[in-house]
Amino acid sequence: MPASAATYTFVVAGLGGEPGYEQRFREHAAAVASAAEKAAGSTANVISLSGDAARADAVKRDIKTLAARMNANDSAVIVLIGHGSYDGENYRFNLPGPDLTDSELARLFDELPARDQLIINATSASGAVIERWQKPRRVVITATKNGGEKTATRFAQFWAQAVASEAADTNKDQIVTAAEAYAFATNQIAAAFKAETSMATEHARMEGNDAGRFTLARLGAGEVMPDNPEVAALLSQRGAIELDLNRVKEQKASLPDTQYYDQLEEVLVRLALLQKEIDAKAGGGATP
Repeated sequence: MPASAATYTFVVAGLGGEPGYEQRFREHAAAVASAAEKAAGSTANVISLSGDAARADAVKRDIKTLAARMNANDSAVIVLIGHGSYDGENYRFNLPGPDLTDSELARLFDELPARDQLIINATSASGAVIERWQKPRRVVITATKNGGEKTATRFAQFWAQAVASEAADTNKDQIVTAAEAYAFATNQIAAAFKAETSMATEHARMEGNDAGRFTLARLGAGEVMPDNPEVAALLSQRGAIELDLNRVKEQKASLPDTQYYDQLEEVLVRLALLQKEIDAKAGGGATP
């Protein structure tokens, strides 16, 4: 079993260009960061930048700060919100001051020690990066299918809704995974364009395997107030067990039924016992 299985999240709300966009980007970033803090049980696992603070040097510095905290068994979640541009060769994430190019961002992501990585680029023209950023054990989600979809996107709005409410929790396990958030966001975008009887200007894409292994939000009884040290330690243990659960599920096709269900039951029992302990600690130490 891994010694640690924490999730570290980095959220950036880039240049708005006008007050309306600026405010929306900040709100979306705040919702995503808040959900990540509650899921991790620690504010130390989450860094969020927005407005004038979201400059290229700050992005580089803070991604490296998170990288120093994580190890190979951890998961890294990167969320880019705002405007992007593509000139046919290079994608740029628009920030106050100098922009960051797709190549610069790729180098930062590649330096993250966490093997499991989820990168959400919710900007316009974001589809230009999807092939460039792909690598084993990394899931890349973009708001557009290519660099030619340059209109301001709605993806971040619905992604933020997905992690901030129960609407995206389709299996009602009080966890919102990246797979559930993606399905919710894409469905809501399609419904919005249909309601407006207008042509869709964005088509999200997701590349990589098993987006369901990334937990983005915990709801109801699963929600934990951040910075309870005892709960944070237990959440790391829960993350490790959840990884074990994913590994068992991945082997379903190759195992005899009896062996598969025996292994599945063993992991689920461990998870249930640990969850009882988490509930007890959170109930006794969380602020109502």
